[in-house]
Amino acid sequence: MKKLVFLMVCLLVVSVSAHAQFEQGKWIINPSFTGMGFSVSKAEKAQFGLGFKAGNFLAEGIALMVEGGADWSKPKSVYSLGTGGRFYFNKTGIYLGAGLRLDRERLKGGYHHTEFGLGVDAGYAFFLSRTVTLEPAVYYNWCFNQGDMSKFGIKLGFGIYL
Repeated sequence: MKKLVFLMVCLLVVSVSAHAQFEQGKWIINPSFTGMGFSVSKAEKAQFGLGFKAGNFLAEGIALMVEGGADWSKPKSVYSLGTGGRFYFNKTGIYLGAGLRLDRERLKGGYHHTEFGLGVDAGYAFFLSRTVTLEPAVYYNWCFNQGDMSKFGIKLGFGIYL
């Protein structure tokens, strides 16, 4: 019990000292590893991917983001582009994000398919230093045209706040 209380106090101190990183005009760069074998959808069992987000804080705690990514799984590969936003709660590092995506799927045999969708994620920005974070998150990508291509998973990202 003492260890849990100590951990909570440490997280609170880190969160309070991190509030300046979510100010208007600051930039965020966020590469991440998606899926990591834990992503689930009806069409595929597991996947591995890389993602990249970058953005600017338009107001305190509100960032406008652009994103790109690639997921490799059998029997297809997906490349995506998108834009969205991220909202940080009370300068604690807990965030919710949402955005629109354009996914280009490439199947074996040369078949290509373009899909539009909505992505949402929730996570925590744990500050390792004043400007670098470790950001675990859960996400859901909903495909507008093909519901069986929608997926739920976890990702681990690194944030750089400038």
